[in-house]
Amino acid sequence: MHLIKLNPWSETDILETVENSLNIKNHPEKYRHAVGGKNLCLLFQKTSTRTRCAGEIGITQLGGHAHYLDWRTTNFALADLSDEMRVLSAYVDIILARFLKHSELVEAAAAATVPVINGCCDRYHPTQALGDLMTIQEQFGRLQGVKLCFVGVHNNVCNSLIAAGMKVGMEVTVIAPEVNPAAVDKELWEEASRKGLYKTFDTSHEAVENLLEKAVAESDVVYTDTWVDMEFFTDPAFAKERNRRLKKMMPYQLNAELLKSHECRVMHCLPAHHGYEISGELVNDERSIIFDQSENRLHSMKAILLKLLTAM
Repeated sequence: MHLIKLNPWSETDILETVENSLNIKNHPEKYRHAVGGKNLCLLFQKTSTRTRCAGEIGITQLGGHAHYLDWRTTNFALADLSDEMRVLSAYVDIILARFLKHSELVEAAAAATVPVINGCCDRYHPTQALGDLMTIQEQFGRLQGVKLCFVGVHNNVCNSLIAAGMKVGMEVTVIAPEVNPAAVDKELWEEASRKGLYKTFDTSHEAVENLLEKAVAESDVVYTDTWVDMEFFTDPAFAKERNRRLKKMMPYQLNAELLKSHECRVMHCLPAHHGYEISGELVNDERSIIFDQSENRLHSMKAILLKLLTAM
């Protein structure tokens, strides 16, 4: 059993993982030897803070061992991907992979003989979404019927939130004047839409201010993410596109003025660019649960590790 995207996981799989995440957070002493010395490899093409720490620290706190591999210091970039995954599978019990391209991650998982966790690719970020469900459950005491509005560029995180919402009955509304090309998943969007758990607002037919005000007023949670993927934000080759996006997206910023009289919770998967997709003031607002959300990545990662190692 892998975790490449949430679609193949059942509602039971997801709800049990959320429940176990909360149990682990509230009773960590019960899980100190839960994995019995199992080994996790973190194979990363991309930089990371939360996902790397959640994996390394999580497996250690469960009684296992972590081994970090920077893609650039291995033979993965030189050799056949499938061959290298088969070799790595012989050394460890589970792999947390953070890849640039979803297609390569799918190829890697197909060759692996141990569970593979998608720690982020250009199309999905399932570990982020599971941590977010844990945070929402913790805050509201439920997932069914919670209304979440994602504002920004439709990306990998947005896809995984839609997939998660479709499984647990959470309504996801997206206000996104742009979609990252790699994140296009019409099959997912159509399925979620048929179930009445996903909708979008046409940003070309209504003033942005009215659109956002209406969506925020109807939402329990307002969520945003960086408008430019972290690996491109400071890349000189991406500077022109970055500047175009920032200019276009500024009207969609989450800030105190937009949320002035609303009691909705504010989420961001981090890292955030203060003053762009979200104001620094709002990051630290009393309605912000961003740092609870960040902490919960550790506990939810432990639950994911336990589920996949138990399913072997």
